[in-house]
Amino acid sequence: MGSKKIPLRKCVATGEMKPKKDMIRIVRSKEGEISVDPTGKKSGRGAYLSKDKEVILQAKKKNTLANQLQAKIDDSVYDELISLVEKE
Repeated sequence: MGSKKIPLRKCVATGEMKPKKDMIRIVRSKEGEISVDPTGKKSGRGAYLSKDKEVILQAKKKNTLANQLQAKIDDSVYDELISLVEKE
């Protein structure tokens, strides 16, 4: 038996491939609502960010998430991401 394959995801801010559990998923629903998806199970277009405050701030500055999800990202989404990262 081989070892179990670890699902990798690409951080939209840094371009790094990391295990899914080391990332936070942000989702745009069909209605265009942007939300943080800690479970990784919500339906919709997802983008992943590393669980790192610097990376989140970099994504905010460069508008990376807005480009990836083709929607305007509210500041409250970034605030929620940063508070999630700081809890860990």
